[in-house]
Amino acid sequence: MIVLAIDAGTTGVTALVVTENGQIISKGYEEFAQHFPRPGRVEHNPEDIWQATLSACATALRDAPGPPSCVGITNQRETAVLWDRRTLAAPRRAIVWQDRRTAALCGRLREAGHEPRVSELTGLRLDPYFTATKLTWLAENDPRVWDGVTSGNLAIGTVDSYLIARLTAGARHVTDPSNASRTLLYGLESGTWEPELCELFGVPEAALPEIVPNHGPIGRTDPSAFLGLDVPISGVAGDQQAALFGQTCFDVGDVKCTYGTGSFVLTNLGDRIVRSGSGLLTTVAWQTPSGERTFALEGSIFVTGAAVQWLRDGLGVIGTAPESEAVARTVPDSGGVVFVPALTGLGAPHWDPQARGLITGITRGTTRAHLVRATLEAIAYEVRDVVESMGPEPGAVSVLKADGGASANDLLMQLQADQLGTPVERPAVQETTALGAAFLAGLGAGVWGSQAELRKTWHLERRFEPGERDDAAYERWRAAVRLATAAAHGS
Repeated sequence: MIVLAIDAGTTGVTALVVTENGQIISKGYEEFAQHFPRPGRVEHNPEDIWQATLSACATALRDAPGPPSCVGITNQRETAVLWDRRTLAAPRRAIVWQDRRTAALCGRLREAGHEPRVSELTGLRLDPYFTATKLTWLAENDPRVWDGVTSGNLAIGTVDSYLIARLTAGARHVTDPSNASRTLLYGLESGTWEPELCELFGVPEAALPEIVPNHGPIGRTDPSAFLGLDVPISGVAGDQQAALFGQTCFDVGDVKCTYGTGSFVLTNLGDRIVRSGSGLLTTVAWQTPSGERTFALEGSIFVTGAAVQWLRDGLGVIGTAPESEAVARTVPDSGGVVFVPALTGLGAPHWDPQARGLITGITRGTTRAHLVRATLEAIAYEVRDVVESMGPEPGAVSVLKADGGASANDLLMQLQADQLGTPVERPAVQETTALGAAFLAGLGAGVWGSQAELRKTWHLERRFEPGERDDAAYERWRAAVRLATAAAHGS
């Protein structure tokens, strides 16, 4: 039996065909357009995401030995999508998780005293990152579209909900707890949509999807809509929770970091809701068909791999993202250059949507290699900021499992191990987000019988042992972060 996994990321869609022993036998990938209508705004055309999904899946299945036994989905989280319940057409572009347009709205709600109650219910904070304020913005700024929501003609969801609607030709309007818990509308204790939050953000509960477990019978693909296939959709999770599952971080205290557009550090909390006092988020990792939920503590860093992309596309100092390692290795250190890549504000643990990028320490001797190395160092520092928020002592995390595109960078992984004082393990299969979707789908369809079976499929590719830690460089980083936030607020 084989499983088809769909990973609908921020810049493109990856489709993998996964075997029963956890191996990837074929792959498809299709990018889609990014829209930046104004500074701080990021949008996607939902139809582009769907077409990219069809293309990536067709490519992956072309080399597969047969049709898949089931489909799993993982997705960029927090992005707000609207679509017509009948035609499935989107009346406007989706507002992406990176979008900062609701910063003032979040400030307004914070000043009105709502944040403590919102945090108590959701485990999150008032930040433009999350879905609900995007919906409030639409209600206030796009009344024509919002009339469709209130009349019941338009459905609201995140990318998982939208893809399931397209895969099932509109038969299912559902989401899962891992995605729902990122919207600011889901209660951690109640495990469902909170009427109090729907009222606060002005979102009609009837427009929201039904919340279903992360694996089990979620829906069936419609052959007329999806490549002639009639197969069960049996697994779904937001990308970071899917990566935690794909890394087989099933035990309390297991930690992974996904190095993608941003970087996301999650630690398994088991069945306890643990709240952070230091800027981390409490979220649902996954829920079984019997209703048992596993929670996670998350540090969300908005710009890491995107900073390397900016070096490539914005500045032209490197030709490809992988080239960053070779260029950075031509210098022993950053020469005192510090780069704070707050290109879309700062996420955990600082949470400052107004902060902007900053480069300090430039001299006549500064070269592109110093800037490239400073970018890789910044990623390692940002992750250290988050991990130290999880536990104050070096080595409090026993091992960090790394995945995502930038985890292929050996220099970055070594810098990370050095900064954390903790070994970093990179798995043989680094597509762990899509792998997690495959694992959830396979569990839901009976391809695998237990988490113990899944753990046997995880294999180590390389372990990076920590070396000497440059604390002076980290202190320069912390000073630069303070400067970036002070500059954003005119102080």
